[in-house]
Amino acid sequence: MADTQAPEELMARFEELGALEAEFEDIEAEIIRKAEALHAPLYKKRADYVAKIPHFWSLVLEQAPSEIETFIQPSDSKVFAECLDTFEVSRFELDTPKGSPRSFSLKFGFKENEYFQDRVLEKKFWFRKTRDWAGLVSEPVKINWKKGQDLTAGLTDAACELSEIRKKGAIDTSSAEARKKETESKEYKRLAQMIETATDASMSFFGIFAFVSGFRWVSAEENEKTLKEDNERLEKIRRGEKVEDEDDEDEEDSVDYQECEVFPGGDEVATIIAEDMWPNAIKYYKQTFEEEEEDDEDLSDLDEAMDSSDEDDQTKEDDSEADQEVDIRALVGKGRKSGQEPPAKKQRKA
Repeated sequence: MADTQAPEELMARFEELGALEAEFEDIEAEIIRKAEALHAPLYKKRADYVAKIPHFWSLVLEQAPSEIETFIQPSDSKVFAECLDTFEVSRFELDTPKGSPRSFSLKFGFKENEYFQDRVLEKKFWFRKTRDWAGLVSEPVKINWKKGQDLTAGLTDAACELSEIRKKGAIDTSSAEARKKETESKEYKRLAQMIETATDASMSFFGIFAFVSGFRWVSAEENEKTLKEDNERLEKIRRGEKVEDEDDEDEEDSVDYQECEVFPGGDEVATIIAEDMWPNAIKYYKQTFEEEEEDDEDLSDLDEAMDSSDEDDQTKEDDSEADQEVDIRALVGKGRKSGQEPPAKKQRKA
């Protein structure tokens, strides 16, 4: 017969498991700190090497995994190929007492270009917690687009305007009731309307600079308060004291903040870049040339097949039509020789 436990005993064990889970999280954070310390000199050495390699980072982005490739449109690839100069990921809160090693920034350096005035675009992601959620949040970054060049069709600008009234205290985020007032602001309504009627422009990779959260905006103050309450609760559990359940102040927060999120999934995209593409950049760069070798072989086979076909009983008229319909370079998607500009991004199928 199975043992039965009183609800109080089950709750106590549940709380103990929660305390143990927190210890695992602390260890994971320490692993990040140690890994960054070990990688730092290698990242410096790699930066010195790739500074001498044209188009290194644009080619790395061209090899992005499918989770990211979806967001990199041909127009984005054109910008990267023409003017992306440097790229860097940094854990800017590693040594911050109240910060988290899980926080990071993506820093893109550009040459002077026809698209925007900025030479550096840096997007910071803070790892923050509420009483029922933990994840990355970010503030929209202003991109000073040149006339007619905004790939996000004004969405990044609108997101920045909404963020500014938060910073100035016009919107209180301290409680659910206060946060609901955000939906009443003209900036919120304008951005929500723009997103609802947006075209494919909203899928531009540069929309990530408008990303806020997969949940909602969480301030540093709310995060600090949550951490303090968590630590106090864990200490009581470790001492074997009874922990009283607290009422959930945000229980009535029914606002769907994602209706004003320009780049849904931006936290996942940024994490893949920071934790996969950044440390493995050389691997992604080399894949470009491995694919070119395979394409060269395919091109040779295709040339032989076409030559053999030409020797058959095809007429000159047929040959002419075939030449117009088949573009070998387009088929293989490559054809770049050493020293030339990287190829443009291939159009995706709808």
